[in-house]
Amino acid sequence: MDTNDTMTAIVDKHEREERFSGAVLVRRDGAELACIARGFAHRGFAVTNRPDTRFDTASITKVFTAIAAFRLVDRGLLRLDERVLDIVDIGVTRISRDVTIGQLLTHTSGIADDADEEAGEDYEDIWKATPCYNARSTRDFLPNFAMKEPVFSPGTSCRYNNCAFVLAGLALEERSGMSYRELVAREVFAPAGMTRTGFFAKDGTEPDVAEGYATVEDADGNPAGVRKNIYAYPPVGSPDAGALTTVGDLWRLFFALEGPGLLSVASGEAMLGPVANYMALGNGDERRMGYALEFDYRPDGSLLRFGKDGVNPGVAAIAMRYPARDGFVAILANQDADVWTLCRELAAAAGLGPAVAPHG
Repeated sequence: MDTNDTMTAIVDKHEREERFSGAVLVRRDGAELACIARGFAHRGFAVTNRPDTRFDTASITKVFTAIAAFRLVDRGLLRLDERVLDIVDIGVTRISRDVTIGQLLTHTSGIADDADEEAGEDYEDIWKATPCYNARSTRDFLPNFAMKEPVFSPGTSCRYNNCAFVLAGLALEERSGMSYRELVAREVFAPAGMTRTGFFAKDGTEPDVAEGYATVEDADGNPAGVRKNIYAYPPVGSPDAGALTTVGDLWRLFFALEGPGLLSVASGEAMLGPVANYMALGNGDERRMGYALEFDYRPDGSLLRFGKDGVNPGVAAIAMRYPARDGFVAILANQDADVWTLCRELAAAAGLGPAVAPHG
């Protein structure tokens, strides 16, 4: 069985076990090894997913926000060491006046999140009291976190935080004079050649957009079907999540990020390097946090991969770069899916990572 057949079999197994619907792209040594789509973009009308179907990226959107910030840095419109509350007036708040743009983009700001997912809080619960369809502008998110007590002093620790990127997005709007979505479209999507990427509202009519399907559980917590995820989070993307893209456009972004033109040499080096220790992984590797990107190091100190993942009800996404073999794996799913295991299995099949035992 050749490499493409092996990867196809891996994806088929995940789909067969009802654990994957979406698209996959695997590259190595400058060549495409596999580009596979499975499942339905719209289950009601049996519209199949394709490799160029647009999927919700969840928190991969944070990478777009960080790149947009560096684009403004390169133009002299923003500094990473600037205090965000010197740029943005959000009124009465418990957010420390010492929080900087750079700390927001590296999860080291210490501000409170709207839902502290590391503490087990459920993001979807926010919208049970506040209609999700009312959150359309970046400023609409402020009431969910601005008056919450900080978790730690700025720069003293690292804790994953969605609303840090919302606050950074407000600063980008202030300094650019544009809405966040307009800015990212102009400063990230266009120069990176991401022609299939955008912020498309769930209540809009943009073609080739996959609907998201969240798992419904029975009384015992077992999967018992799916539901559309339209009430699980806001209807259009924001600086922390929700842009829609294709697996091919994700590759174009990483390719552009590592090449000349998108960022200056200094900004590119900063964007492609870790800033803070984040967590020890179960296999002995260490994860370090950069500007939205996350970097996984082996016990011997060598870099295995870097990239970003994301998950929301009915959405799972991951994009990982394996520099030692010029490798890349992107997975976009429009259902609850274990994209992390799928990524490891595909990377192993492509010779990008350590061998793993097949699931199931």
